[in-house]
Amino acid sequence: MKERVVKTTIDMKITMGSGDVFVDLGFSPAESRNLRIRSEMMTALRKFIDKEGLTQADAAQLLKVSQPRISDLTRGKISKFSLDSLVNMLTDAGLEVDFRIKPPSRRVA
Repeated sequence: MKERVVKTTIDMKITMGSGDVFVDLGFSPAESRNLRIRSEMMTALRKFIDKEGLTQADAAQLLKVSQPRISDLTRGKISKFSLDSLVNMLTDAGLEVDFRIKPPSRRVA
């Protein structure tokens, strides 16, 4: 059978991102920062669960939450997790939670 090659051209406009996916999605800078921090915390928890080889049931018991809560975590359902709940879970996992406050970076025009 002969291979059929189709050439197409698509008129496409590419817009450069700001470097912050949440701002690019329309969130305010404050909400974007909150989402980014929660996302990093959730990623740390997922990596911990994977590294330890925990089942969802085992992770739930260790982190003092329900198994459906771990399911939400592994599925990335960020809206279901507050900063407080994530700090508690990270602490229960034996992970150190630390943060810093610094003046904003100056942008050179």
